[in-house]
Amino acid sequence: MQEEFRVIYLNTKNAVICERTVSKGTINTTVVTPREVFCSAVRLMAASVILVHNHPSGDPEPSKEDIDLTKAMTEAGKIISIPVLDHCIIGTGRYVSFKEQGKI
Repeated sequence: MQEEFRVIYLNTKNAVICERTVSKGTINTTVVTPREVFCSAVRLMAASVILVHNHPSGDPEPSKEDIDLTKAMTEAGKIISIPVLDHCIIGTGRYVSFKEQGKI
C-alpha cells in the first residue's frame, strides 16, 4: 500500500463536483503542493475543497508535515477564495478530521 493524496471538489451547495487523486507516494509519504490542489479547483470552478489522504501505517494521527501542509493549503485557499473545509486522514478502521478537532 502507498500513500495517496486526494481532493474532493465541491460546489456552492457542498455537493461533490469531482474527486481526484493528486499525488501517489511511497509507503510513508507523498508530495503535494497548493498548485496541484488549486489548479483543478479553479478549472472546475469549485467553491471549496476537502483534502483526504491515507496513512499506510494504519495510524491516522497527523504528523508535523500533515499539520504544516494543512496550514499551507488553508492559507492558499484563502488567497484565492476557495476554502479548505476539512483535511481527513484515513487509517485502519478509523480516521482523523482536522475540522472535527477544531484545527480548521
